[in-house]
Amino acid sequence: MAVDFTSDPAVADLARRTADLVREVVIPVEERCGGVAHTEETRVELQRAAKDAGVFAPHVGRDLGGHGLDMRGRAVVFEEAGYSLLGPLALNIAAPDEGNMHLLEVVATAEQKERYLRPLAAGEVRSCFAMTEPAPGAGSDPSALTTRATKVPGGWRLDGRKWFITGADGASFAICMARTSGEPGDGGGATMFLVDAANPGMKVLRHIETLDESLYGGHIELLFENCVVGDDAVLGEVDEGFKYAQVRLGPARITHCMRWLGLARRAQDIALDRAAEREVFGSRLAELGMVQQMIADNEIDIAAARGLILRACWELDRGERAGQSTSVAKTFSAEAVWRVVDRSLQICGSLGVSGDILLGRFLREVRPFRIYDGPSETHRWSVARRAVRQRSRSAR
Repeated sequence: MAVDFTSDPAVADLARRTADLVREVVIPVEERCGGVAHTEETRVELQRAAKDAGVFAPHVGRDLGGHGLDMRGRAVVFEEAGYSLLGPLALNIAAPDEGNMHLLEVVATAEQKERYLRPLAAGEVRSCFAMTEPAPGAGSDPSALTTRATKVPGGWRLDGRKWFITGADGASFAICMARTSGEPGDGGGATMFLVDAANPGMKVLRHIETLDESLYGGHIELLFENCVVGDDAVLGEVDEGFKYAQVRLGPARITHCMRWLGLARRAQDIALDRAAEREVFGSRLAELGMVQQMIADNEIDIAAARGLILRACWELDRGERAGQSTSVAKTFSAEAVWRVVDRSLQICGSLGVSGDILLGRFLREVRPFRIYDGPSETHRWSVARRAVRQRSRSAR
């Protein structure tokens, strides 16, 4: 069956308006704050501009004020938003809120959607997704989950420690993964819980100092201690949390790729402008063979990453699990984006290293993506296992 990557005219128009907003409104703010903006005033200012431009929350349904884009539509628009570090924040498509909205749309009850999803989609509140734990707990292997949920009268008590919980500082609620049956290492037995920030049993312990700094609300270590929630806090069904995690994590990996691809394009454009104007040894940089090779390799990496992202989106839009295609796209894109930003910085020389342009910030921001959402090594392991299984089945 043919793979169709054609953009609907309405999606193309939305992408164009997003690009205009990013260049005219978002990038000037980004340049003023060095790409790191963690104030509510900035978030509200940018999101108001996106609403005025009619590009806010393009991923959620129209009943929630969005555009209801499918994954292929998101790929086009999210890439344009990602052209700035603050573009996703402006459109309300930044991690972890974007992935949480998708999960809530699919899994939440009508009451949960009204209480949590609707204000989140409107940008009135923020959220976090509390799954990752300090070693030996859940990380690249979610089955190592140690946080425990114990049944109590009328609800559940959560106990455990989480870390690298993006956006948790200032979030209105968390979606917490906890074990309701089995032991660490078991493939099932996890449940998702909606926990309000006002719950005294959920405590922010610290901001973790990291290479990247642009994601709103930081990377946080959380403690769940005697954290009691009602039965209505269960998201989906008890013991089905790992299944629901795949509802969120597969698309969320790809939307990360879309956003970072936009930033890779931005880095390439900065390098192209510099190469066109900078003269050394009697020639413009753009006329030198080694620089031309870096420019060409950037174009190849950007085009290849976009193709892999769109292929994965096409499979997801068809209702397929798309495990192989999302792992391939995530691994390649994370490494390709790093290569593009690194080459772009090299082309710009001392200017690239300086704080006068943002390439140094971009490099710090994209490097952790080779670890977040599953390290490249874990995805390669999964890709290889699937390839071997597929070959074994076809050879029978």
